[in-house]
Amino acid sequence: MALVNFWKLPRRICNWRTYSKSSRCTEEKRPEEKTENANNKSGVKFDRTNLFLSITDLPMLDYKLHSHSAAYACTKIQTLQNVSNEVDNYRDAFSLLVEHVPSNVGIKQIRNTYMVTCSRRLFSVTNTLLDLAYSKSSEERHGNAQWPVASKESQESDIVEVYDTKEDPRGFQKIGSAYRALCFWSSEQREELSAKEGQRILGYVSFLKSSLTPERISDYVWQLSWLPTDQHDLMKADSRFAMLCRYSFDNLGAFTLTQLLHLLEAMVRLQLPPSHAFLNALEAEFCRRVWDMEFNQLLFLADLWRCLGRSVPRYMRLVLSYVSLRWKELTMPQLVQLLYIIGESRQAPLDLMQRLELLLSTHLDQMNMEEVGAVCLGFFKSNNGFSEQLMKRIGDKVAANMEDISNYSLVNVMKMFRYTHMSHWPFLKRLGEVAAERIPNIGTQGVMHIVLACASLHYRDSRLLDAVAAKVPSKVRYCRSKDIAKYLWSFSVLNYEPENAEEFFSRLTEQLHHKMHEFQRFPEHFLTALLGLAFTERFPYDLIDVALSPQFIRLATEASKFELKKDLFTLDGTVAIECPSYKGHRLPLHLQQEVRELLWNFARQDICVKPEMVEAATLLQVMLGGPQFVKNHLILPHTRSADLEVHFDSTGKPMPFHTELLNKKAQKLEFKFNGVQITDELISLLAKSQTSKSILKGNPDNLEVREDVENLHKTEDVKERSCMELNAKLLRNDVHLTGDLVNPLTNSKMADKKTVSLPNERSEIKKLAIQVSNRNHYCHNSHILLGLHSMKRRQLVRAGYVVIELPYWEWVPLLKRTRSEKISYLHQKLYNSLG
Repeated sequence: MALVNFWKLPRRICNWRTYSKSSRCTEEKRPEEKTENANNKSGVKFDRTNLFLSITDLPMLDYKLHSHSAAYACTKIQTLQNVSNEVDNYRDAFSLLVEHVPSNVGIKQIRNTYMVTCSRRLFSVTNTLLDLAYSKSSEERHGNAQWPVASKESQESDIVEVYDTKEDPRGFQKIGSAYRALCFWSSEQREELSAKEGQRILGYVSFLKSSLTPERISDYVWQLSWLPTDQHDLMKADSRFAMLCRYSFDNLGAFTLTQLLHLLEAMVRLQLPPSHAFLNALEAEFCRRVWDMEFNQLLFLADLWRCLGRSVPRYMRLVLSYVSLRWKELTMPQLVQLLYIIGESRQAPLDLMQRLELLLSTHLDQMNMEEVGAVCLGFFKSNNGFSEQLMKRIGDKVAANMEDISNYSLVNVMKMFRYTHMSHWPFLKRLGEVAAERIPNIGTQGVMHIVLACASLHYRDSRLLDAVAAKVPSKVRYCRSKDIAKYLWSFSVLNYEPENAEEFFSRLTEQLHHKMHEFQRFPEHFLTALLGLAFTERFPYDLIDVALSPQFIRLATEASKFELKKDLFTLDGTVAIECPSYKGHRLPLHLQQEVRELLWNFARQDICVKPEMVEAATLLQVMLGGPQFVKNHLILPHTRSADLEVHFDSTGKPMPFHTELLNKKAQKLEFKFNGVQITDELISLLAKSQTSKSILKGNPDNLEVREDVENLHKTEDVKERSCMELNAKLLRNDVHLTGDLVNPLTNSKMADKKTVSLPNERSEIKKLAIQVSNRNHYCHNSHILLGLHSMKRRQLVRAGYVVIELPYWEWVPLLKRTRSEKISYLHQKLYNSLG
């Protein structure tokens, strides 16, 4: 292509003196470049700092040269003050540009670089949809901004033991080449672009401007992405890179799909901020083209968004809709990559996940350990679990290949076992053998997830827990508030005191004080930690005072997304029993009553109606003489579980619960018999029946006399006969007729002052708390109580109860035996405890 005759251009476009003056001005500032400029044989010299290229350096392509008189009117050398006076129309845009260009670029260079080449439309503030440049560091703002050739010296800092949330989940992608087309490879090796070449490319951008084609734009951005990492920030702060983004934005519709993917991949390598306006335009364009893409392209694009750290919910919804129609066509690598993307985006419709689980079951045998870990994490993060059958297959597969699985994938499998709450004994047994040796090499967060999963599954292995307890004290400064809370909770739930228990618990408790600022955002972790300490009889009064303060209660009950009232109630009730010297804040009474009613409503609908509980209560009533001798309720409401309560006097005889029982029954009878005509014969009969107390026992609630009493209204001729039938009915039902029953029947206003003596008014009452336990009260495959139930028994003893347990391994098998055998078992349990 023939070179443009620069000398034949209009004088106002090409003024030799203008460029020469610009060179001389630059030479005054940088005298060290005089020699290089002197040796330049080109017809026109350009300052390298400003990157005006010679004509011979232009790329060989067809282009048109446009003339904008308004743009070229400002090519004369002027001071900064004169510029603002002459170009009033560009004042706002110009000030924005000056703010973002490197400070060592002169005002004349700015005019030649931008004003000469850009139209009014490009400079319109209303069209500035992009961030023209990025915020510069303090070094750039206060000194000359230059592109460093040498790498910056690395500063020594502590390495926090956490997983790299962008790299570790992607370990499965590095196993083979099957994922090469599905994901971004940050470790791809290629010769880096030199700073000089980067300047040359930006020079092309400043000269070609609107003549840039989509192909060349994509190629330029791709080449610039291979600059050394330490030069990326300065390159992105260059106004010519902003021009490149702007021209890309203006022509997005002209890019092919491959060019757009190429462009976004380069932006990932350049680490463009996820909120950059240019990415908004790219996302919208990709959403428009979703249905024209293939699985590989959809997954690759989703992976690029993930690497940028940008949330793209609209794009993901479109992708999942696409997958829902063609899910059967997914290959095994595509399925694994898709589940990884779903997990990172935390969203997926349930029906789609069920289909993907079905597809996963067909590919499970071909997956390696890293792929198994990836799919477990994907389902876990999207709040979807596996079926019991699939979880068992995964447990079998991992247990047989435990040595081959990475630490990260092992943690992911543990998360899934915790989520599904499935105990796989071969897997857990193998975990205890292998994981203890790995603990020193796993980050503190990974260790936390392992021990938390063990606690959730009630799996207690001393080798594993001792290894964790030995590691944590020296690494406690790397723990988040969540990690501290879960460590305390896990060891306390498993009711395990390691060899270094004092050091372990004291270091974690000390760290709670340093994390108070985090607990303002996560109050649930603070309560979890304090409850864990309470299980082990450790009570830091200062922290408890904070947790029960009005400010924290308000935060926990109003600002938190979790239901924390039960935790507050449990902590407060524990303090009331076990900390008599505590003088700090307490839970308000109205909140205590609210939670107590909530827990009781749940208990009577779930716990009190369990077959083993109902059977025990029924047989105890038969054995002791009636339902008034057995009370099925929450003895200690804050412990969240119900028990059977029985009282004995000093002679070993059962005592009824009269205090509330009889009063409630009397109220029911008063309502039931309201308006009944009572005759002298009936009152006389009832009065005589009270002399038979020695043979009359029972519960007033068992009276079935409504029909008999109503018969009294039918005729006066059968009064005596009806009264005799009523008396016989009462005798058959073994009803204990007291003044509390007679007064309601007679609508008497005078209450009998002689009431039944209350149990707490009698001396030497022996209170028994009968606990009907189940498998969930114990550690897996053992008879060791979990932390909460161990604390409950401790508190029952302190409250004056004798605790009797009906362990599930004894009582549940008896449920299938004869009634006499069960009563004999209960009799032995109760009366042996009386001594």
